[in-house]
Amino acid sequence: MFITLLLFFLSAAIIYFACEFFVNGVEWVGHRFNLGATATGTVLAAFGTALPESAVTFMAVVFGTTPEQKDIGVGAAMGGPLVLATLAYAVVGLTLARTRRAGSSKVEAAINADQRRLARDQAWFMGVFVFKVALGLLAFAWKPWLGLLFLAVYGLYVKRELTREEECLDCEDLEPLKLRPRDPSPSLFWACTQTLLALAVIALASHVFVRQIELLGLAMGASPHVAALLLAPVATELPEIMNALIWVRQGKERLALANISGAMMIQATIPSALGIFLTPWLLDAPLLAAGGFTLAAIMLLWLRFRRAAMSVPALSAVGGLYALFAGYLGWHFYA
Repeated sequence: MFITLLLFFLSAAIIYFACEFFVNGVEWVGHRFNLGATATGTVLAAFGTALPESAVTFMAVVFGTTPEQKDIGVGAAMGGPLVLATLAYAVVGLTLARTRRAGSSKVEAAINADQRRLARDQAWFMGVFVFKVALGLLAFAWKPWLGLLFLAVYGLYVKRELTREEECLDCEDLEPLKLRPRDPSPSLFWACTQTLLALAVIALASHVFVRQIELLGLAMGASPHVAALLLAPVATELPEIMNALIWVRQGKERLALANISGAMMIQATIPSALGIFLTPWLLDAPLLAAGGFTLAAIMLLWLRFRRAAMSVPALSAVGGLYALFAGYLGWHFYA
């Protein structure tokens, strides 16, 4: 148990420091491609940090030999969006509250982001997610082919993000590239090199972190469903949460929120497509509950973002839905 805890904390620390290099590098990549802050967060950063959780689903549904192992993949595909819609947004809100309080700023002030654009992202996510949950209630022969539809939707989403006009990333006060701290204008090669190296470290450390989460879950007597819905998603979404924490501390909540928003679209499409391709994709009560809590969180976020009325306390409050879901799982499996 001591080794497990040591690796747990060590891998978490490595993920955090690797994310420092990743967010710095991906900002410079976005700058070199003349992308805005939102597009950089929703596409470049989100795609990179979504690899660990997508890999969990892929390994479980492709190489899993038992129904329990495939359940972990389906649970990760449903639990990932729940973690992002609740805990990840709450981390942004709580970090903003702390930094603004330290700066003697009003905590109730609206967030610095394109809220209407974020609302459109939530609307895209809701449409895809409702369809995904509905498929989990039905059984028919050609269901696996619908996985292609999810991949197509993500392709359309990326195209929309990359072609939407937005002011460039120059306004974000880019810090020097960590691999070239004395170079005021590092090349795309160095920016990509730093980003890819950091991503490789994140992926390796995330693999170790997920394994320790699984061992801790077994030590606590958690069932495969609990591990799939509560423990594994928190572990695999750690890079997004770390990125959000770093960007908010730098005063770049636009990038933090865009990263979460883009990661949610990936989670609604790519892992879901894998699950639909390779499993029956039939959702039981805990999985449906995860879907219900996710939709409740997204509805609250969408209503606030649509009116450009999102505040720091409201953003922090969505984390409470995750606590409610954890309570439901505890009652369902251990009552």
